Amino acid sequence: MTTNHMTHSKNTSLVSTQWLDSHRHDDNLKLIDASWYLPAMQRNAYEEYSAAHIKGAVFFDLDKICDTTADAPHMAPSADTFTAWLNSVGINSSHAIVVYDGAGLFSAARVWWLFRLMGFNNVAVLDGGLPKWIGEGRSTTDVISQLMPYVSSSSQACALQPIMKTSAQVLQAIACKDYQVLDARAPGRFLGAEPEPRKGLRSGHIPGSKNVFFKTLLHQDHTMKSPEELSQVFLAAGADIADTAKPIITSCGSGVTAAIVNLALVQMGKSQHYLYDGSWAQWGFDDALPIATGGTSVT
Repeated sequence: MTTNHMTHSKNTSLVSTQWLDSHRHDDNLKLIDASWYLPAMQRNAYEEYSAAHIKGAVFFDLDKICDTTADAPHMAPSADTFTAWLNSVGINSSHAIVVYDGAGLFSAARVWWLFRLMGFNNVAVLDGGLPKWIGEGRSTTDVISQLMPYVSSSSQACALQPIMKTSAQVLQAIACKDYQVLDARAPGRFLGAEPEPRKGLRSGHIPGSKNVFFKTLLHQDHTMKSPEELSQVFLAAGADIADTAKPIITSCGSGVTAAIVNLALVQMGKSQHYLYDGSWAQWGFDDALPIATGGTSVT
């Protein structure tokens, strides 16, 4: 690469398979396979990575590079934990980073958001992910890359950015009505009409939140819709994207698909948005927090 920044388009949060195929040998580009699956999907992310991944990609384990002491799954790791992983695989802030996953566009958005949380701006998601890459006949490998650890007189450092919200902050936000809360879960779960996949979890949603099911933001080939199409999806869900006085907080089941909503907002040029890290896995377990059921959703 001639610069430290991806220059594929005006917005650098998504790259096409064609762009990646043209640039994947650039010295400054680092690839991350961020595949992760729900238990119901019955897929093993690391086994699939070991069998076939884009050459040069390192594996990011959402369930290991996280806050292992938290009461909710794969909560954001500390800056020190994230830094240690970066140093172990030879990635630093001078690199251009592309993240993809084996579902198309699913867990990669979460890892994209984690990099942004840690202060990295030159990071993008592969639009359509590994399925689109393979579907176009592009090459994969089963050879796992052994990247050299990052060694420097001043080690890579991360600093948490203020783009994450806690349950206490979300509770205050819905009480003051100064934020919009958008829930990325499937309509049945949002409405409380379907049981939650985690045992003991209450059904419903955060009072006042709107349902923007993450799949409505994507095309059938798992690529993200255009900004114009995305605007229509948010409008149909009752979200006022034009209201700059009310920033957005995203939520979902456990903080993974919520990041797809954040990614969509970036595609639309929106800057004031946050992610509720605990999401429903935390909110639904806490009987002290209010819930709502019913309402409307967009499918």
